[in-house]
Amino acid sequence: MKKRLKDYGINFLAVVLSYLALRVIMYNGLINNYVQGVVVFAMINIIVAISLNIATGLLGQLALGHAGFMAVGAYTAGLFVKAVEYPLYIEMIMALILAGLAAGLSGLIIGIPALRLRGDYLGIVTLGFGEMIRYTIINLGDITGGASGLKRIPKMVGLNEVFIVLVIVITFVFLFIKSRHGRAIISIRENEIAAESIGIPTTFYKVYGFFISAFIAGVGGGLFAMYQRYLTPEKFRFMFSVELFIIVVFGGMGSITGTIFAGVFLAFLTEKLYEYDEVRLIIYAIMLILLMIFKSDGLLGRHEFSLVQTPRRIKNLFNKIKDRFKKGVA
Repeated sequence: MKKRLKDYGINFLAVVLSYLALRVIMYNGLINNYVQGVVVFAMINIIVAISLNIATGLLGQLALGHAGFMAVGAYTAGLFVKAVEYPLYIEMIMALILAGLAAGLSGLIIGIPALRLRGDYLGIVTLGFGEMIRYTIINLGDITGGASGLKRIPKMVGLNEVFIVLVIVITFVFLFIKSRHGRAIISIRENEIAAESIGIPTTFYKVYGFFISAFIAGVGGGLFAMYQRYLTPEKFRFMFSVELFIIVVFGGMGSITGTIFAGVFLAFLTEKLYEYDEVRLIIYAIMLILLMIFKSDGLLGRHEFSLVQTPRRIKNLFNKIKDRFKKGVA
């Protein structure tokens, strides 16, 4: 118990130090407002990519419509904060909860019938659902602003709020993975027939995992709406779902820290190549091909980077090398 508390303390201290380092860099003007915006959008994309990783990496289901869930959350939060007036943080928290619930409900609507399918068929259904949401937003022009977009959304979040929500999401997902529900979902990914044979209600946990995934995507959409202040259906096209999927595959399907590293790297790479949109897609394709050839399971595979475990693993590796060297000399 003491060891676990010590490990939690080290990770918490690392989070605090990371935040303080970021604030010091910003305070001293080492990064401008443009770069700060890139960092915020990178964190929002990481939140949505983590939600996608729950469905694809942990649950083992191919989902290609998370841009739709993000859109539901974004428009729900945007319409809510435009319609009501509460104290700032109360309104923000209520908007994020409503955004998550609306996206989670959408996940249930698509998940209950669609999760009976597997593989490519499920991917096609979720892809179609994401596009259906986008066209629904366009056709509900009186409410959502239609193709011209939803404008003048009050700005309620900045780097601080997005960072806090990101930490909460990461903490929740790690605790969820270690819970009995998380282990049940992972067992379905490993072998659905074996999981069902030992009494795990696979259908329930598929829908449950899909709901959690959609809920977090909706929260990410709510943050996006309250930071961007302007929403357009074009943002949530199919290609955005593909970009999220690239983050998950690049970082490792099943690795949360891999998703974080890949999200940050690809966010800055995208900004560098923003003026060359077609070249960007070609570079993405080349990167994925090389990744599939040399590291098919992504940067971290299904492993997690740990500030506590990594030094221990490195130390054990050096000890093994040292022992083998001594045996060789002897």
